[in-house]
Amino acid sequence: MLFTIGRPLSVSAWLAAPLLFAVSVLGLTAIGGALLSASWQATLSSALWGAAAAVTAALAGGVAWRSPTQRAALAIPYPVTLLLAGLALDDVRVPTRWAGTLGVLAIAALLIFYQRRRTT
Repeated sequence: MLFTIGRPLSVSAWLAAPLLFAVSVLGLTAIGGALLSASWQATLSSALWGAAAAVTAALAGGVAWRSPTQRAALAIPYPVTLLLAGLALDDVRVPTRWAGTLGVLAIAALLIFYQRRRTT
């Protein structure tokens, strides 16, 4: 745990973090497009999933793994799975309303998670 600050992350929080990050970015993109009256829709991109995989890899050192086996089974395969999902889902268009709504919900979930970790 070289770069941890405070207490370690739970495995479930670590698994959820990249997905919440990706949906939040997608939602902010959709909301920005709607505010600008842009003609394009929000799309899933390999760059977005690559960033989510980087977040996952960066947080892996601060996870309270239950065993070394669990770390071996998740710490490398999960970010790689996110990268492969990004390649498979590259350029998939998401309706603006769906992306915006899910993005707001994901941001709210991240803020609640942050508030709970800060107060306990």
